[in-house]
Amino acid sequence: MQGNSRFITTAQAGVHEQLATLVAKHAATPFRKPVQAYNRAAFDAALAAWRAHGDVPLILDAGCGVGRSTLHLAARYRDHFVIGVDQSADRLARRIAWDGEPPRNCVRVRTDLVDFWRLLRAEGVRPARHYVLYPNPWPKIGHLARRWHGHAVFPDMVALGGMFECRSNWRTYIEECATALAQLSGKAVACEAFTTTTPITPFEEKYLASGHQLWRCRTDLDIR
Repeated sequence: MQGNSRFITTAQAGVHEQLATLVAKHAATPFRKPVQAYNRAAFDAALAAWRAHGDVPLILDAGCGVGRSTLHLAARYRDHFVIGVDQSADRLARRIAWDGEPPRNCVRVRTDLVDFWRLLRAEGVRPARHYVLYPNPWPKIGHLARRWHGHAVFPDMVALGGMFECRSNWRTYIEECATALAQLSGKAVACEAFTTTTPITPFEEKYLASGHQLWRCRTDLDIR
């Protein structure tokens, strides 16, 4: 595959100077946006699919896109159940090329992650693993609040616990995510270079083919 992804350009140099203030504000202020009925219905359906699979640990693939990563994670962790969440009906409807029978220990649902994360927390559901793979970087300086670690829902996301991993082709995004995670969890979280010979998302495959360096941060939020 030949990649043609553009490198990220931005006027922002390093971690945003307002990140710590914004994270602290969100942590101190309850997020009271009403949950939409269609998101509640999607949440209930996803949890029903998980519980029908038996008493197995949960993996959340947040922002799964077409769902290739959901299948890869389900194939890797056969003793878990994977819920892939994305808000795009078009992406979720696309056919995924897969060699052999796709794993059955997974489901993909169309819903808004902002509501889905908050519903998980309200229900006391704690994923064993939690992946946020190649989110929209929103690279303009004024876009900080649109990045997940700058969003009002971030404290709810972190409160879910589990082994958390975020990947991006923009180093600053991962540095900021690691910084925000450390601020809320009290743990040291590092940004690290990452490469793979088996990309699990279309973006990961395209970025590698385009010569981009990949970055990730990982931490076990259940260890204090």
